[in-house]
Amino acid sequence: MTIVHLLERNATQWPEDSALVEINPDQPETRKVTWHEFELVESGGRNRHYRREITWSVFNEKANRVANMLTKYGIGQGSKVAILLMNCIDWLPIYFGILKTGALAVPMNFRYAANEIEYCLNLADCSMLIFGQEFIGRVEEIADSISHISLVYQGVGCPSFADDLQELVSECGSTYPECRLTEEDDAAIYFSSGTTGFPKAILHKHRSLIHSCRVEQAHHGQTKDDVFLCIPPLYHTGAKMHWFGSLYTGSRAVLLKGNSPEAILRAVSTEKCTIVWLLVPWAQDILVALDNGSLKLKDYTTAQWRLMHIGAQPVPPSLIKHWLDYFPDHQYDTNYGLSESTGPGCVHLGINHIHKVGAIGVPGYNWEIKIVDENGEVVSQGDVGELCVKGPGVMKEYYHDPEATAEVLHGDWLHTGDMARQDEEGFVYLVDRKKDVIIMGGENLYPVQIEEFLSSMPKVHDVAVIGLPDNRLGEIAAAIIQVKEGMTCTEQEIRDFCLDLPRYKRPRRIIFADVPRNPTGKIEKPKLREQYCGGRIVEKQYTS
Repeated sequence: MTIVHLLERNATQWPEDSALVEINPDQPETRKVTWHEFELVESGGRNRHYRREITWSVFNEKANRVANMLTKYGIGQGSKVAILLMNCIDWLPIYFGILKTGALAVPMNFRYAANEIEYCLNLADCSMLIFGQEFIGRVEEIADSISHISLVYQGVGCPSFADDLQELVSECGSTYPECRLTEEDDAAIYFSSGTTGFPKAILHKHRSLIHSCRVEQAHHGQTKDDVFLCIPPLYHTGAKMHWFGSLYTGSRAVLLKGNSPEAILRAVSTEKCTIVWLLVPWAQDILVALDNGSLKLKDYTTAQWRLMHIGAQPVPPSLIKHWLDYFPDHQYDTNYGLSESTGPGCVHLGINHIHKVGAIGVPGYNWEIKIVDENGEVVSQGDVGELCVKGPGVMKEYYHDPEATAEVLHGDWLHTGDMARQDEEGFVYLVDRKKDVIIMGGENLYPVQIEEFLSSMPKVHDVAVIGLPDNRLGEIAAAIIQVKEGMTCTEQEIRDFCLDLPRYKRPRRIIFADVPRNPTGKIEKPKLREQYCGGRIVEKQYTS
């Protein structure tokens, strides 16, 4: 079975049930309805927003039209088709249309600059790029140099250098162009974060994708009655693999274009969402809004919301403790994963282990883990080493990069590059990225531990800890601190708070500034190092 077969099953078994809803709080009042042919619904008053919805049968028909269009272009088994779109209700039908031809879907980061788009298209050997309105300028910039790649535009106002998806699919049938697929066929190429240079292309089989469906359902007990609220970008394995739980159970999912506290709670309330995956900054923003009274829970229907889970980064225990002050009945889970392991779930906390907040958890469904030293030997319980994972969701390879593949794949084991330790009950605690460890005068400092401590300070909204060069000690720890809106904090307050840390773990530099994060919520530490490793870096006071 593959995820294509799951879509076919859902369209047959629940044809008229809602599959996807898109909510856009900022949608302009006038727009042209394109090929997806669904109704726009406007709510009244100051909370006006726009809603679009498709059933499982329509979802499947749209995917079939895309598949038939691609077949006319000569796209088939082994071809690669890139997707460069913002989250929208068209995204997933296009993704499945690609898979239905036997081709590989190649989702692309919407933050890529023109040269990065060109690099990734060539690295993945793409035959076609399907892109949206937000990317016209970037694609036009490289159109001549990628003339060997077909350009197809999704949206209103097709540029002259591309073909119009709406026109192309209108000429295609809505029946499935049969393609024999197995779990061992190649399915998709995802790209690494590219924080140390251009991204690497991560090749996954259909086996990985269907396994992530099973993992999501097993971890969260998802049923047909659940409604999943999806906010992060679909190009990333995290968002899509969590949505795979909805695909697996035939349940409804809501794509929210926006992450403000009001938009999230309104979507939960109006769509009766039961499961919400948040990034740490979004959860913090909700708590701040509830604390300062700009949002009031009595204005929303949240009783049906049963599960809040977080991934993509370590979660401060203080955040979850505070969350439970407002949502005492919530189940909670955190998921650990990386694109090389098909995103979230190779390690997860589990909804029955909220007392272990701070850990990333135990091996996920059908996953194995081990923690090893630099020689590949398993470390003693409690010692820090590199986390390795093994399971059906491990990538096939880095496409066209055997050297990089050999560095991280050792037999069936994927070496994650994350430093971790395991307690006496088998719960894994993430210590830091191997490359982010700060070595100060011979002592290993793990930034995540310091970040977790500083996150519990009431005035701190976000924090990142990086290593800065030091002539005497080699490196020192610097804390970049983003203060909560409307509050003022001084360096001395931070230093006094850090007196509860061991002396060697206390940051030697305090910097008050915004903490940059990528679309999946991860701190962009290379950007911070580039910004602060030279010049004057200490600010004495900051008011957000």
